[in-house]
Amino acid sequence: MVLADLDKRAELTVWPGHEQARTALGREFSTLREALAAAAESMQADDAQPWIITEDGDILSPHWIKANTGPSRLQ
Repeated sequence: MVLADLDKRAELTVWPGHEQARTALGREFSTLREALAAAAESMQADDAQPWIITEDGDILSPHWIKANTGPSRLQ
């Protein structure tokens, strides 16, 4: 993944982290940067398990998102 990928579209799906999930909340974002910020926020607020699919078809797991998000990483 390169910095230019942060400006491409992405889809975020958030699964509840503390209960068995039958449905997930999905949402499209105009940039991967926005999807990563929303994913990080959902992990902190709701103990959720976010997954992101990028415009190029990469699948970003909750572990990848946690390791690669933070104020300095999303610049």
